Amino acid sequence: MAVFTAADHPLRARQVCEAMDLTVAPNNINNVRLKLKRLADRGILTETEQGLFTQPRP
Repeated sequence: MAVFTAADHPLRARQVCEAMDLTVAPNNINNVRLKLKRLADRGILTETEQGLFTQPRP
């Protein structure tokens, strides 16, 4: 969540991996994407476009 707090624009799963110092590998990107989708389903994040995630702003 700190990655999204520091970002001023929507992020893709690859950008989240880079910000968290994860290896940019297809498996890691896919795992992060699935976790971001789950957070979006729960209302913690929003998916502004397909593959772009951000925190909902009040």
